[in-house]
Amino acid sequence: MQLHGRIHTFPKHIKHFIAAFVVVLSIGYGTGLLFVGQTDTTTPAGIEENYLGNEDIEDPAVMKFKKGEREMLTILHTHILSISFIFFFLGGLLALTSLPKNLKTFLMIEPFVSIVLTFGGIYLMWQGISWMKYVVMISGTVMTVVYIVGVIALLIQLYKRR
Repeated sequence: MQLHGRIHTFPKHIKHFIAAFVVVLSIGYGTGLLFVGQTDTTTPAGIEENYLGNEDIEDPAVMKFKKGEREMLTILHTHILSISFIFFFLGGLLALTSLPKNLKTFLMIEPFVSIVLTFGGIYLMWQGISWMKYVVMISGTVMTVVYIVGVIALLIQLYKRR
């Protein structure tokens, strides 16, 4: 079965349906990024503080405590599953585009590497490997950039003439 470029053959109403899904999905992804900004986890120190607490800092603006094992497992479980589904759906739609195969493959596979690095890194940092905060920050940024590039490419492909 040939999938490459198939998206261009879809009827207009299916293209609109896919575009609406991707826009709403992006709103959800964006609100997640806003939440990350609210928790001050956009810097290595903020990432570490969010999971390991800041009880040792005198008079912090917001007191944070080290997350317990149950809370960590819940965070990791929900995020790994939900973000995997986001990228599975986006990757499935990208498979139908006429993007160059190497670019398409990268946009489809890389997010899963970033998911493992980001959330595995969070767990390892929580376990005491503090340099993993840099891996978390870099892989989380790469994941977001790939998401944005994938969504823009998909929306362009939906309405591009053959």
